[in-house]
Amino acid sequence: MTWFRITLIAMTALIAAMTMGALAHDGINLISPFLRPVADLTWQGQFNIDFACYLVLSGIWMAWRSGFSGRSIALGVLAPPLGIAFLAPFLLWLTVTSHGDPRRILLGVHA
Repeated sequence: MTWFRITLIAMTALIAAMTMGALAHDGINLISPFLRPVADLTWQGQFNIDFACYLVLSGIWMAWRSGFSGRSIALGVLAPPLGIAFLAPFLLWLTVTSHGDPRRILLGVHA
């Protein structure tokens, strides 16, 4: 569990640094760079759609693991646009509150 937590912390730090760099370079505009390759039917567009599907699944999982409560639905809505910047700290928090029990981390109220 220690390596998993270290990985989550590293991912959070990396994406924070990359986000600051992207904001400094391109500003807040993220929709146009995402959609342009999709509209052009390029491999980058294919990757963007594939990745967006993973993000949506992470949001559905976050809502499901807490029984689709109001709070978990709100978390599930935040997950896709915020990506790993949201998911990694959430998973880190779950590893602490679940005392590292993978069943409780993954299944939540369904464990």
